[in-house]
Amino acid sequence: MAGSSSVPAARTTARLLSFLAAQPGPVPAGAIAHGIGVPRSSVYHLLSVLGDEGFVRHFPDERRYGLGVAALGLGSAYTRQAPLTRLATPVVARLVEAAGENGHLAVLNGREVLYLVEQRAVGRPPLVTDVDVHLPSHLTASGRAVLALLPPAQVRALYPTPGSFTGLTSAGPRTLRELRTVLREARARGFAVEDGEVTAGFASVAAAVVDHTGRPVAGLAVTFRSEAYDDDGRAGLAEQATRAAREVSRRLGAR
Repeated sequence: MAGSSSVPAARTTARLLSFLAAQPGPVPAGAIAHGIGVPRSSVYHLLSVLGDEGFVRHFPDERRYGLGVAALGLGSAYTRQAPLTRLATPVVARLVEAAGENGHLAVLNGREVLYLVEQRAVGRPPLVTDVDVHLPSHLTASGRAVLALLPPAQVRALYPTPGSFTGLTSAGPRTLRELRTVLREARARGFAVEDGEVTAGFASVAAAVVDHTGRPVAGLAVTFRSEAYDDDGRAGLAEQATRAAREVSRRLGAR
């Protein structure tokens, strides 16, 4: 009986943590109660328990709550167990076979992207975007695909000063204003691009992978020689990458 009675509490706890994870910053307890449809008294009890365990952090001066350090541990464990890699690898492999170009999937890691999947097409050269490689997210198509769907405040927090922008070539945004322009264009276009900003002579198109909450969790990209495709050809590759990203999103539980 005790086990069955704990199921609603476990479900509410999961909803509370998911709600906090979807917010751009700490929020009041009342907003949490409203957001997950639970009485405020119950929310305070859960917040107290989760705070003791390190999954929630209370900011008393602001009277708000956010995720705690223990939640970061869960994220790291998720990466170590590699479910995203397992789910995405066959999708990227099919994309590469269909497109005839190299494909890869990367996740945001601070201001960088970490490449989890790299599939090379037959006859295509190896790239710097190999598994476990880190690159500046604002320069890569996969990173831009993710950044474009983040709240503006989160992007601003990632790039607080001009010194936050590192370069690999002479191209690429160097200020937050320039980056915002790039991300705005990606949202309007429906996919992200880069050309010669990671490796001279190569370009990429990418789409975002989202989870069941609609939060961007990865960027799925196709990379090719810049001279090989005109605008229509690049749009065709982007459509293929977008379909693949939707498939990975569906596997993650996105609607």
